[in-house]
Amino acid sequence: MRMSYREAMREAMREAMAADPRVFLMGEDVGRYGGTYAVSKGLLEEFGPERVRDTPLSELGFVGAGIGAAMGGMRPIVEVMTINFSLLALDQIVNTAALYRHMSGGQFSVPLVIRMATGAGRQLAAQHSHSLENWFAHVPGIRVLAPATVRDARGMLGPALADPDPVVIMENALLYNLEQEVPDDWACDITSAAVRRAGADVTLVTHGGCLPKVMDAADELEDLGIDAEVIDLRVLRPLDMACVAESVRRTHRVVVVDEGWRTGSLAGEVVAQLAEDSLYDLDAPPVRVCSEEVPMPYARHMEAAALPQAGKVVAAVQELVDA
Repeated sequence: MRMSYREAMREAMREAMAADPRVFLMGEDVGRYGGTYAVSKGLLEEFGPERVRDTPLSELGFVGAGIGAAMGGMRPIVEVMTINFSLLALDQIVNTAALYRHMSGGQFSVPLVIRMATGAGRQLAAQHSHSLENWFAHVPGIRVLAPATVRDARGMLGPALADPDPVVIMENALLYNLEQEVPDDWACDITSAAVRRAGADVTLVTHGGCLPKVMDAADELEDLGIDAEVIDLRVLRPLDMACVAESVRRTHRVVVVDEGWRTGSLAGEVVAQLAEDSLYDLDAPPVRVCSEEVPMPYARHMEAAALPQAGKVVAAVQELVDA
């Protein structure tokens, strides 16, 4: 079956809501408007206003309401319109949802799923173009997912709702129109990275919206005689570094591509763990390709220049292989 990333997320929510009356969706414009990115279009008509709830413009308030509902036995899906708005709810996510199991000595859990759009490339300028996945991946007590394929968009929500602890799903907004075939067996886990392309010369590690660019780069590198393996992290906390390390043991070179800023990036964490645990498998220093250290520009050509692109990845690999 062929569907878009947007349709896959919608179908995953529809299936979850049909299967379990405890599941409901809440967030800004998720009901009558059908979602800012049309992900929830049609769900209000199907499930009604008790199960698809438009909220006030207060992320701190409605994320807190989602936490309370989860602790009360419900299975809420809370949509935060874009990741920059999640900054208004960091206290609820970091100081409440992530900590309850620990601070209650295991007596309470918060089975909450928070979905949010992330990433740049849509000329929404600095305020709506953040890639802050690593901010959340830094926090113990939450699981952070970054589905980069239609299959993962379809398959990750179910196990996320079954998790007794909070799960944050990062949906890169440039992926919503992506169309791919989804096999009948679309179920997937929320614990492991995935090898998207096998290769022998260099390992390319990425996640989310950068995956299509990295796959394009791998195609270009193949034309240049360089066989690249592509690892999609998929799960940003906890990281499946065993998958990355196994790849590096075979290729002996690694480039990590991350739309976040280089300083304090998830790419930096991947490189640090490789330096700690896989140093002697590397024939050259690890390389990072990240966004430029500037607020995201509005102008299209400047925005493109600030972001990781396939050409930047190809150049980084060529330099690494030639070193």
